[in-house]
This record gives sequence, structure tokens and C-alpha cells, in this order.
Amino acid sequence: MQPVLDFVGHFWWLVFPLSGVAGGWARSWSRASERRHQRRVELYNLKNQAQQSEQVRVDEVRRLMNAHDAVNKRWLEYELDVAKLIDFPMMSDVREPLTVGFLRAKREADALHPDQPEELRDKAALEQYRSAVTAFEVAFDVAEREARRVKDSNFSGPERQRLATARQLLTIAVDEAATPAERQTAYKRARRELDGLIALPDAALAALEAKVARALGSAPA
Repeated sequence: MQPVLDFVGHFWWLVFPLSGVAGGWARSWSRASERRHQRRVELYNLKNQAQQSEQVRVDEVRRLMNAHDAVNKRWLEYELDVAKLIDFPMMSDVREPLTVGFLRAKREADALHPDQPEELRDKAALEQYRSAVTAFEVAFDVAEREARRVKDSNFSGPERQRLATARQLLTIAVDEAATPAERQTAYKRARRELDGLIALPDAALAALEAKVARALGSAPA
């Protein structure tokens, strides 16, 4: 300890420059520490912004997927219901430009539908999907409004009568209060009445046959 005290006693004047050096080092360390802290804050903010942006994108894709699925559900209400197609036959008539238009828009939107919202990361692909879903919604709305407006007015008087008869027969075909013979007969007659008037989708026929089978308590023939 004494040698140190002797050194300080002889070279006391070094205290001032050394204190200046120490003070300068302390200020430099403080500034470096502040810069490191600032960089950490900036990195945190960038990461947080990226996460928020990603969540916004995922939420947007999820909303588009829900809107897309909602229109498909509305379409399936016609595709799987023969009675509804009898009431609004234009929805299955591929000779109608509006029907062709919404079916084309549906195919385009379905082709872009991701399995999971996280999959659609590319901005251009997201814009393309958004445009496709919007086009599908608009085309379906226009076709549905027109179908509900015209109903069966594009058919002749005798054809409209056949449609009405088929509608009544289908009610009997799925009526559990009717006898099995009555239901079978009604189903076959309804098919004959519709033959040549409405091109029923395979899915609609399968759904109808399943309803008749449940009413009969047996599988369709």
C-alpha cells in the first residue's frame, strides 16, 4: 500500500488528466450504451411492426376466405336442393349468361382459395384472390336476383305446369307420412316431369335420392 501512496504523493498532478480520461471513457461508454439500447428498441419496434403486419395480412385472408365460403354455401343451397332449383331454374341453366358468369367466377375464386390463411403471403397473390372473391360475390348476387325475378317465366304455360306438378310430387316423395309406394311413385313421376326442363346437377339428384331413401327407410335403387 505504501508504494502506491508514495507514487500518488510524487505524481499527484496525474490525477487531473487521468480523471479527464476516465470521464471521457465514462461518457463514451454511456453514449455507446445508449446507442445499443436505441438499436434494441428499434429492432423490437421493427419486429413488433412485422408481427402486426403479418397478423393484419392473415386476418385479411381469413375474412376473404370466409366471404368466399359464404358464397359457396349459398350456391350449394341450389346445387343440393331440387325443389329450390324448380322454384328458380335459372340458377342451374348454363344457357343463361348470368349463370355462366357466376360459375366461371366461382371456378376462378376456388382455384385461388388457400388451404390456410398463412399460406397466402405474396401481396400480388392476395390482391388476385381478393379480386376473384369480389367478382364471385357480385356475379352470384346478380344471377340470384335475376333468377328470383324471372322464376319460371321463361317456360311456356304447359312447362310451368309440369314444374309445379314436379314440385308437389317431390313434397310427397320425402313425406314420411306417405306410404312407401306413394313416395316411390311420386319420386319417379317427378323425375319424368322434370326431364327435358331442368338439367339437375348430380349433387342435387344424389341429395334428393338420399332424402327419399331416408323416408323409405332403405337405400335408393
